[in-house]
Parts: sequence; C-alpha cells; structure tokens
Amino acid sequence: MNLISKEFIRNIAPQLDLLNTLGGGIAQARMRIDKREKGVIIRVALPSVNPQSFHVVLNENTLSVYAEFRHTPEDKLAAPLFSRMLTLPAGLNASRIDAVFEGEELLVRIPYAANDEPREIDIKQR
Repeated sequence: MNLISKEFIRNIAPQLDLLNTLGGGIAQARMRIDKREKGVIIRVALPSVNPQSFHVVLNENTLSVYAEFRHTPEDKLAAPLFSRMLTLPAGLNASRIDAVFEGEELLVRIPYAANDEPREIDIKQR
C-alpha cells in the first residue's frame, strides 16, 4: 500500500522549499557595492531565485532591493527571501538609476551626478 502519492509530493515540495529558504536554506543572498568611474553598481546574487522575484524601489533617497517567493504568480501572499534598504549619499543621480538581471546577478546601476565646477554668478543692477 502506497501511503504517499506522487500528487501529494508535487503539492508539498514547493512549501518545503519555501520553509527551507526561510530557515536559511537555499537562498543566501550576496550583495556587493562596486564604485566605478561613472557611478556605483550594486550587485545582488541570490542562487536559485528567478529574476521575476526581484524588486527595486526608490523612495526619496532610500533604495530598497528585495526578492520574494510566491508559489504561483497569482498568489497574493508572498514570503520575503531577501531585503536590503540603502540610503543613497549625495553625489548620485537617483533619476538615472537602472537595473538589469545579468547572468545570475541583479545589477543596480547608479551614475554619479554631474559635478559642475564652481562659477561666479553675475550680479545685476536695477
């Protein structure tokens, strides 16, 4: 007599994977910030997590990068896999932030703001 059916295993496997992940299992994120000549690159690697699970949100000068697990895309309930909030320093151009998933990494690119040379302002008389 077979106590565990294949259907049961198919249904329970994603939940077990989620519990393993929440308990520190398969999804250990690595985040690195690289300073480059033209700006900053934030690199996030999260093994076995698909690109559609990642989100990047800018709220004023706070950048949130996170990933979540959903059993199916239609699920309203999501479990967090990774979350980091970074306060962006002055000197970065927040209006030109972009993100791309390349290989196994999420790259968030933030260029430096234009650094204009100081100039004297003419004073007009009326």
